[in-house]
Amino acid sequence: MTKRIYIIGAGFAGQTIADDIKRKKIFGKVNAFIDDDKNLIGTIIDGIPVLGPIDNVASVLGNSDTDEAIIAIPSAPTERIREIYEILKKNRFSHIKILPGISQIVNGTAHFIQAREIDPLDILGRTPITISLKESLSYLRGKRVFITGAGGSIGSELARQLLSGGAERLYLFGHGENSICQIFRELKVLQAEGVGEKATVVPIIGDMKDKEYVDYIIQKTKCNVIFHCAAYKHVPMMEENQVAAVQNNVFGTQNLLNAALKYNVEKFVLISTDKAVSPCSVYGVSKMLCEKMVLEASKHASKNQAIMFVRFGNVLGSRGSILPLFMGQIKNGGPLTVTDENMERFFMTIPEACSLVLQSGGVGENGACYLLDMGEPLKILDLAKQIIKFSGLEPYKDIDIKIVGARKGERLYEPLWLEEENPTATEYAKILQLKNLPYESKRLNSLIEKLKPICFYDDSAPELFRNKEELLKLLCDDVPTLKEFYESLKTEEQLRTDIL
Repeated sequence: MTKRIYIIGAGFAGQTIADDIKRKKIFGKVNAFIDDDKNLIGTIIDGIPVLGPIDNVASVLGNSDTDEAIIAIPSAPTERIREIYEILKKNRFSHIKILPGISQIVNGTAHFIQAREIDPLDILGRTPITISLKESLSYLRGKRVFITGAGGSIGSELARQLLSGGAERLYLFGHGENSICQIFRELKVLQAEGVGEKATVVPIIGDMKDKEYVDYIIQKTKCNVIFHCAAYKHVPMMEENQVAAVQNNVFGTQNLLNAALKYNVEKFVLISTDKAVSPCSVYGVSKMLCEKMVLEASKHASKNQAIMFVRFGNVLGSRGSILPLFMGQIKNGGPLTVTDENMERFFMTIPEACSLVLQSGGVGENGACYLLDMGEPLKILDLAKQIIKFSGLEPYKDIDIKIVGARKGERLYEPLWLEEENPTATEYAKILQLKNLPYESKRLNSLIEKLKPICFYDDSAPELFRNKEELLKLLCDDVPTLKEFYESLKTEEQLRTDIL
């Protein structure tokens, strides 16, 4: 039986999707467009009837297990997507896909290959800002772009969006062969289906901790722009592997910055995090030091270089983040685990964050610090309830929610900036600029030199190699908020001991 496809939205995106399906003749047959526009309802577009409004007609459609709905309204606000999804689910549509709302669709032609299964990201949180990628990526036309951590959530989405930028080459750099292979294959499929512009995509397996290799590969690729997304980033995991966090994040970034300066890379954009603000974890300190290293490197940049960082909070759906964790727990029957009833975080979708990062890279000046406007924070408990409802279940009835307590290095609220950083608006929506607060060169260089023999074996100081206690002492002496946090842990542990 031929699969019947209903396209929600008879506009440009919907029509190009229908044309794509008709040409390929392998995905099914478009039975109808569904639209709320009174001027379109009752018309026929390229042989396909336009029905509507969706509230009235959905009940007589979707009667087969193979029927599929594709939401093709890239400009629709999150609230409207949520309404459409609920109508479709209520009327027995079990296969619901959606086109991305920000990236390749805004200025380009929609392709069926870009449609994906709808997930909670599409109906949670605020409506992402719409950015003209072709315009904001014009600075990358004809350039060679190097993405570290290209197999990760942020790096891979940057790569997808960069297909629309007219770059000459995209270098996908990472140490995990599976993730690099996956995004490489995906980009090749997208290109084969006509998505984006022609660019040579080059996968590169390597470790940014390898100083000689990083120097070699930046020289060899002759890259013009580096987006540095790679980092060890899971806070509790890094608290168990503190030396690894510093070795990878700090010294890997140092290697990249040194190579960028040496080979006159035009732009270097570090992806930073709210965990770098008043850090209370070794991971947070490592990212704070990365920010300081960027500011230090910017002092030595040539006239045609711009070295900067972009900081933002949590992104919905990144690997290891709260959303995939909750979805996995729902599949296993629950419970969903929430650390604290009052814990809250700032959230942004990955595509929106990446679009803003790419725009920041284009407008950013040397030594500038940017902060993405994350909107209002969400309570993790509320997020858990919404995701359960998205799955067609009832919180506490079908799926329980369990409060498990905060883990080491976590706090109830993550600030996005220091008061003295004084974020100010730029002419670009959702991009704020922070006051530059560098370390003194002597302080930063001294700390990094002291950390080096802990992270890399040194014959002259073998007792320091992988010495977690010495590493923690150095970081606590330099970062008061980390010291306060660990002292509070000692106090809590002592209180528990006294009680027992």
